[in-house]
Amino acid sequence: MRTPRRRAREFAVQGIYQSLLNPDYSASAIADNIRESEAFVKAAAREKPQVDEGLFAALVSGVMTDKIRYAELLRPLLDRDESEVSPTEYAILFVACHELAEMPHTPYPVIINEAVEIGKVYGGTEGYKFINGILDKLALQLRPNDPPRR
Repeated sequence: MRTPRRRAREFAVQGIYQSLLNPDYSASAIADNIRESEAFVKAAAREKPQVDEGLFAALVSGVMTDKIRYAELLRPLLDRDESEVSPTEYAILFVACHELAEMPHTPYPVIINEAVEIGKVYGGTEGYKFINGILDKLALQLRPNDPPRR
C-alpha cells in the first residue's frame, strides 16, 4: 500500500536520483522540480493528500546536506565499487541512510522495508536484495541499541 509516507520517500528518491545525475542542482531546486511534477501535484492536491510533504522536504534537504557523510558511511558496506552502483539504488540508500541516522522515531525495520519495496519498484531486478543487505549492516552501525530485527 502506498501511504503518504511511502510516496514521500518515493519522491525523495526521485529527487536524490536527479541530484546524482545533476550534482550542480541545489536541494531547493530539486525539491521544487519534484513538487512541480504532475504526479506530485496530483498526489498533494487531493482532499486527503497522498504525500507527506514534510517528510519529503526533510528527506531531500537532509540527504543533500549530508550526502558526503552518507557516502562515507555506505562505501565500506558496498560489495562493489561505488561507481558500479546504479544511481537509483544509490538514491534509495541515501534516503534510507538519512532516515536511519536522523529520524530515530521511525523504527529501522520500517525504514529498511520501505527502501526494499521502493527498490522492487524502481531498482534493478535484484537491486532490492542489495539494498536490504547494505541497510541491514548500516542499521547495526547507526542504531546499535535498537531491538534486533526478527
